Amino acid sequence: MNHGNDTENNIYLLSSRVEPAVEFIGMRLEALEPGYARVSMVVKPEHKNFHGMAFGGIIMALADHAFGYAANSLAYPSVASQFNMHFLRGAAEGETLVAQSRVVKSGKRISVSEIKVTNSCQEIIAIATGTTVPVGKIKAVSKTPETE
Repeated sequence: MNHGNDTENNIYLLSSRVEPAVEFIGMRLEALEPGYARVSMVVKPEHKNFHGMAFGGIIMALADHAFGYAANSLAYPSVASQFNMHFLRGAAEGETLVAQSRVVKSGKRISVSEIKVTNSCQEIIAIATGTTVPVGKIKAVSKTPETE
């Protein structure tokens, strides 16, 4: 596990980035600490499946986003190698969903996280586990006159 400035730098870099898919879906980072992230979103009409509930892929995207933040906040920036989700209840249009991810094991070769998605009534919508593998250090993007 990484400590000190590298972890702080990872958190700064992660929290300063906005991915187009995240913006498109409407997810919002609420908390980011070493090994922990909380992300929320409101279920919109365009998120619904043919049953009128939130499409499972949208719920999975929310969980995956929290998972990515939590896993990459630590010493070994990583990519997912496995993600497993259990859907326990539906989510209706207008509901606010919150995904919380916690890294339970961070190692040099593999890391494992637990993710829980709840609604505003604290009902569990889905639970998941994810595994990541390290790919190296997050590189800082330096601004040049051409990129400003």
